[in-house]
Amino acid sequence: MKSLAREDAVAIARVVAADVATRADTADREGRLPPEDVEALKRSGILSFVVPSEYGGPGLSCRTCIEAQFELAKGSGSTALVAGMTLQIVGNARDLGSWRPADFERLGGAVLKGGLLNSVASEPELGSPSRGGLFRTQAVKTEGGYVINGHKTWTTGGRHLTHLLVRATLDNSAVVILIEGDRDGIRWEETWRDALSLRASDSHDVRFVDVHVPEDHRIVTNPSKGPGPWFPMVLGATYLGVATAARDTLIQFALDRVPTALGEPIATLPKIQREIGEIDTILMAARALLFEVAERWDARSYGRVAAAKQFAVQTACEVTDRAIRVAGAQGLTNALPLERYFRDVRAGWMSPPSGDTAFEAIGKEALASDA
Repeated sequence: MKSLAREDAVAIARVVAADVATRADTADREGRLPPEDVEALKRSGILSFVVPSEYGGPGLSCRTCIEAQFELAKGSGSTALVAGMTLQIVGNARDLGSWRPADFERLGGAVLKGGLLNSVASEPELGSPSRGGLFRTQAVKTEGGYVINGHKTWTTGGRHLTHLLVRATLDNSAVVILIEGDRDGIRWEETWRDALSLRASDSHDVRFVDVHVPEDHRIVTNPSKGPGPWFPMVLGATYLGVATAARDTLIQFALDRVPTALGEPIATLPKIQREIGEIDTILMAARALLFEVAERWDARSYGRVAAAKQFAVQTACEVTDRAIRVAGAQGLTNALPLERYFRDVRAGWMSPPSGDTAFEAIGKEALASDA
């Protein structure tokens, strides 16, 4: 896939979304990522959208990939989140120049072949590594390589991951070690199946027990480049896509619902029309901000990235809340997917940058620009 227009990339995402949507309800009830969804991601080439042309990929822009992510999330937030982890890892490495060419050739080539990547960082004691601290997971240098031991949480993609970029401590310093998903010593613990949100994302715990890797599996990164936009942008697009699916479901419900006392669809009621109008207004605003920031992001303006992600999550939560209230009692049952959408977007509050951290970044940039 060496050349791909924006319109074609978005169209591919819509086709995949329509496919995974047929399995989304069952996947949520069973709390597992369908293998068919993983195959659909690999077959479509959507995982490789961000791979640069010099490594054989289409090298699509952040804006185009975020649009595709938004469309994919309409079909399944869980599956979109799994795909988004690969996109954001490769996207940040590409746009920040944080990988060596040899590492990019290896990992970019893996993605072109359908590889599924994730950064494996969070730990039970540490929590999110975004707030600092050394990892309990240890990398010990041995002759010709490393031995890894540790326990990680929230590893989206689970057993489907082909490449895990594991953050560990080596001689009191943080390092990144590449571990292929089929290495001996990897133990998965299915801790996510009954979580509140994104139950089919396979965001399980993983343990590494004397996992041996060669010396060239240490990925040298360049942290001086600062935080990239891809992780917040991917998350914002995911939750906003789920909320848009809730909006679409609500509209169809309003067109189909004909109470005997009314004798016509509830879509004819001014109150319903106003509710949907307000939902559309905030969705349009959040989508416009997200896409604009994705197109014009700058390493010096991370506050705008945080703002777009925070507003997307805030909007997604408000939209799904209103959609359930408009639909009434049926919105609380699995007769409609609204309750799944409602649950899934709540995960957005937990994903960095969030809460005070996000608003502090936004405020600091605003104050600095007027100083």
